[in-house]
Amino acid sequence: MSYGERVKALVIGCGRVGSNVALQLAEEGWEVTGVDEKEEALTRLGENWRGGFVLGHGMDVDVLREAGIEDADAVVVATNGDNTNIVVGQVAQKRFGIECTVVRILDPARAELYATLGLRTVCPTSAAIEVLSDAVKSCVVKPARASAAAS
Repeated sequence: MSYGERVKALVIGCGRVGSNVALQLAEEGWEVTGVDEKEEALTRLGENWRGGFVLGHGMDVDVLREAGIEDADAVVVATNGDNTNIVVGQVAQKRFGIECTVVRILDPARAELYATLGLRTVCPTSAAIEVLSDAVKSCVVKPARASAAAS
């Protein structure tokens, strides 16, 4: 997929989810900078990572500035904490005016609440509930009940 001019994104939280998002966006030609408070998170991005990486906490405005939030087109927030993700997402959206801010929130009720408040949320818990429910429903085949006449 082509986006025309190079799109700049920050990925806050480079654990299993965030690092894979960063890698996928970079593979598609985005200019990506990862932000994580643990230096070992950089290893998840691999030896060939050509994007940026800033060591620090995503709630630190100076860290966000160092990562280039003022020039970013998009921000993905995927740390392991809902509270952190919500705060960082709101800072990116409201303080820095990043319209394309996507936040992972594990708690379905909170994800729904913040979505109604204008934050773009992704709730893997809700997705898992739906997929698991559909999967179990699709594989259960109840045997036909024996007719009363057969008794």
